[in-house]
Amino acid sequence: MHQLNPKKLLLSKWTAAKPVNKEKHFLVRSVVKPASEDLPIELFELEAVHSGRTQIIHWRDLQDEAQWLQGWK
Repeated sequence: MHQLNPKKLLLSKWTAAKPVNKEKHFLVRSVVKPASEDLPIELFELEAVHSGRTQIIHWRDLQDEAQWLQGWK
């Protein structure tokens, strides 16, 4: 498992380990702001490069190498 810093994930590139609907490459498009500024950043919006579809994901899910690989492979 690799260490990630949620503050440095914006615009990072990811590859789905098991692509669905030809969506293999993703980009962290934006940060989902927490309800209070005192809370840590936990959620990000991922955009599929192929389709433009977006999804919200918890940053810790990116640490699961069975789901996500860092960079575009």
